[in-house]
Amino acid sequence: MEDLAALQSLQQTVLWAAFAVAAAFGYIAQRTHFCTMGAISDIVNMGDWTRMRMWGMAVGVAAIGFYGLGWLGLIDTGKTLYTGSRIIWLSALVGGALFGFGMVLTSGCGSKTLVRIGGGSLKSLVVFLVMGLAAWMTLRGATGVLRTATVDRATFEIAAGAAVPAWITAATGLDAGLAGLLCALVLGGALIAWALLGRDFLRFDNLLAGLGIGAVIAAMWWVSGHLGFVPEHPETLEPVYLGSNSGRMESLTFTAPMAFALDWLVFFSDQSKVLSFGVVTVVGVVVGSLGCALIERSFRWEGFRDTRDTALHLVGGALMGVGGVTALGCTVGQGLSGLSTLSLTSAIAVAGIIGGAVLGFKFQLWLLERE
Repeated sequence: MEDLAALQSLQQTVLWAAFAVAAAFGYIAQRTHFCTMGAISDIVNMGDWTRMRMWGMAVGVAAIGFYGLGWLGLIDTGKTLYTGSRIIWLSALVGGALFGFGMVLTSGCGSKTLVRIGGGSLKSLVVFLVMGLAAWMTLRGATGVLRTATVDRATFEIAAGAAVPAWITAATGLDAGLAGLLCALVLGGALIAWALLGRDFLRFDNLLAGLGIGAVIAAMWWVSGHLGFVPEHPETLEPVYLGSNSGRMESLTFTAPMAFALDWLVFFSDQSKVLSFGVVTVVGVVVGSLGCALIERSFRWEGFRDTRDTALHLVGGALMGVGGVTALGCTVGQGLSGLSTLSLTSAIAVAGIIGGAVLGFKFQLWLLERE
């Protein structure tokens, strides 16, 4: 009984820590206007790479943090959804494209939706509800059956796993921790250097976004993979990651957690429904964004402009829910957390998201030309 009480206490600590780190993400994203869709839009429409450099720096910092933790022995870098041996290339590509197209229709991805809710956007609240429902349907419902019967069947295996450092270890026999750190320093360091070399990039908000968001992703890996890791559960005698929905260590991602949040709210009185890592991070981002909006006095109620604006956001939210689950992550889940593991699957998903976003921008241009 004492062991179970201690385990429950530790789980509460893990969830509070996850909430705090997610709130930091929400605050930074609100303060700096960090947004993957916005970064792609700036490039396509204005040729401005500033926000993409923020994003690249965040990936670089997160990768160095992730594999640095692995090198120190604080986490097992092979225990994530992104580093398994099964490469779901078609799911990642198609799901990413659906997500990318949808985020353009809603003017932001899942994380931006949560950030905007904290800033007073009622239409983002509607997107959240639609996206969460579509995500749940793709996890357990009708679109989930379609997903498993089609794109999920197109896979191939890499014995060493999906992460680049594992390939180096398999080919050379180099220690896994050292191989991961070296790869992260080279690839992540290159991204950080590219960001810093950008014209007029060296400004406080840009550095806060790149360094801060990257550090948040790494911190979440520590919370889930070290603080929340129990080598032997007192009942099952098996290793467990406390608060995890996937059974593995997790960092930030927002599509499936939106579904889990709705499920927790709907079945709140069901004693079997307990708070999880994903649910508290969804709430944390909203709270962090709200705090920033109130401090900066930027909180504003926002609604839909007209019927077409409503329709586009509804369709976009549904596409993000379906696409994010199909691709096993969103612009944060695959784009930041996934890429921090240097995963091939994550790279494929990000390529799909970018491709879908470009198509989304062309669709919006077509709508404008029709007017």
